[in-house]
Amino acid sequence: MSRYDDRPWLALYDEGVPADLEAPFPDCVSMFDAAVRDHPDRPLVHYFGTTLTVADVDRQSAALAAAMAEECGLQRGDRVVVQLQNVPTFLIAMLAIWRLGAIMVPVNPMYKQRELEGLLTDSGARILIEQESLYPEAGRPAVEATGVTSVITTSELDFLADSGSESLFAGVRRQRAEGTLDLLDLIRGYDGQRPPPVELGPDDVAFLVYTSGTTGPPKGAMNTHRNVVYNSEVYRQWVHLTADDVCLAVAPLFHVTGLVAHLGVALLLPMPLVLGYRFDAAVMAELAERHRATWAMGSITAFIALMNNPDAVERDLSALTKVGSGGAPIAPSTVEQFEEHFGAYIHNIYGLTETTSPSHGVPWGRRAPVDPNSGALSVGVPVCGYTVGIVDEDGRELPPGEIGELVTEGPGVVPGYWDKPEETAKAMPGGRLHTGDVGFMDPEGWFYLVDRQKDLIVASGFKVWPREVEDVLYQHPAIRECGVVGVPDAYRGETVKAFVSFKAGKSAEPEELIAFCKARMAAYKYPRQIEIVDEIPKTITGKVLRRELRDQATVQAPSPSS
Repeated sequence: MSRYDDRPWLALYDEGVPADLEAPFPDCVSMFDAAVRDHPDRPLVHYFGTTLTVADVDRQSAALAAAMAEECGLQRGDRVVVQLQNVPTFLIAMLAIWRLGAIMVPVNPMYKQRELEGLLTDSGARILIEQESLYPEAGRPAVEATGVTSVITTSELDFLADSGSESLFAGVRRQRAEGTLDLLDLIRGYDGQRPPPVELGPDDVAFLVYTSGTTGPPKGAMNTHRNVVYNSEVYRQWVHLTADDVCLAVAPLFHVTGLVAHLGVALLLPMPLVLGYRFDAAVMAELAERHRATWAMGSITAFIALMNNPDAVERDLSALTKVGSGGAPIAPSTVEQFEEHFGAYIHNIYGLTETTSPSHGVPWGRRAPVDPNSGALSVGVPVCGYTVGIVDEDGRELPPGEIGELVTEGPGVVPGYWDKPEETAKAMPGGRLHTGDVGFMDPEGWFYLVDRQKDLIVASGFKVWPREVEDVLYQHPAIRECGVVGVPDAYRGETVKAFVSFKAGKSAEPEELIAFCKARMAAYKYPRQIEIVDEIPKTITGKVLRRELRDQATVQAPSPSS
């Protein structure tokens, strides 16, 4: 294994990144209490026309905590599932849960009844905090099938002074459901009250963040307070963030990126957090312009959407100088196009739910190299405090240039999965996280991802990584997004199939795209089949859901060009 501060990596860091970074607070509540003590009047949340200060959020989260203790019987160690979009009540609920020593379980608002029921059951949650518009179809039937005893609802209209985009809230109406508690009513009813303080330790669990399920059923990663505080500090140091920065919440708050790169850092500095309910390119660009946002961390699909939205490209985003992306591979051509549009260079940042967001990053002020053989953009070098290696199938460490699985150790790595000791032992033997991501390290110390192990395509005995084919397709001027999978082939065993969607006003015939790839890659790699779709199925962080593509792949006759 190699540490982040081994040669030659030291030369890749900017000055000012410490070799021995430490978590500045023992837990997340202490981190926020320091902000309350030192900067109570500083803006913390901008939600369209509403601004909440640090003191506002403190008072309201304390009141909600007192209410949940009294009305719901919430106690230390209990789990609370929270299914909300990027709204102020997400932050208020998070702090209230922590003030009682309980554990937040953030859940994707797109989850339906079956998915929500599964996470309620697995986590053993007693309380559900949910957007009221989701309750009739998702929450109510899920609650009836589980052990949930209290439901608190809130609305995207709460705290909304002006929308800035009528399309986001068209048709939205308050719809309080019988048998539920209203979040703002609880805050008003307990205004000025605070629960008795609960002493938290760094190893107490702050979040159960469920994995996206790209490799199997979702598992609840136990992100501790130490994990969250430490990696919030990593972002502050790595990106050179200060209290003068303004965070544009591009990533969803329920995802580990939003939890740490947005919420964690905002509480740490503190700095203003610009929330826009859910991602809409035109709306986010307008909010970024309005609040002079300087920092954004999100999926590459969000930045692609900004580039392809005619309203967004007309906005003044010159203040947005600190941009990071993770969660999905990034084509070098996309980074170049974004810089041409908006002037900011996208720094690759790599991490997982199990690393509590960042474990690698491109040092700030530097540009990631592109591997000359695969065309892959580097995900950077290990961030402060992390030890990373590339191993083969038997766990033996591989030298630079050889492809294997990334294994990681560091202060952000979770202690395990909730109530799954066997899964924990398999994924984290001896505390070393086996990521399931395949890649290599070059002689200079830069890391590159190739793909997930399970997505490898074997065509006529040759290995083809979907990522490489996708990077080539992204070079075509008509391609907006693409996804590549292997499909059964009677002759080759498997053959390469690509799904593509086009930019507005652009198009291309499948034969043209096949020829485009054929001219740029080895004969066994280029796609023999192209299917044109409106949208590529992805996780919320922009990872292509290749299992869905494989499921919907239709076997086509090989193109004459094959």
